[in-house]
Amino acid sequence: MSAHGPASPLRLYLSVFVALLALTALTAWSAFQPLGAFHTPVALSIAAAKGLLVILYFMHVRWSSRLIWVVAGAGFLFLGILLVFTLSDFWTRGWLPLYQ
Repeated sequence: MSAHGPASPLRLYLSVFVALLALTALTAWSAFQPLGAFHTPVALSIAAAKGLLVILYFMHVRWSSRLIWVVAGAGFLFLGILLVFTLSDFWTRGWLPLYQ
């Protein structure tokens, strides 16, 4: 183990890079498929998988201490809170009548 954490083999980074390229190709392919209501969930699932690969391997969270895992999880928790508040505003806009 070096002073900056465990050394990762180049093969691992190349494998993750190839996986990211494959997921990007899958994203482009799925954009032209008639998925109907499943288009957004499929695209978000692929994006989440790509984000997870980047966070775990290129940001070295996989080999970090549990404190780093907690901080990364807290970031996703606050992202979720922001999305919930934004969507709750958007979904409830039609509840009150507009005054003229």
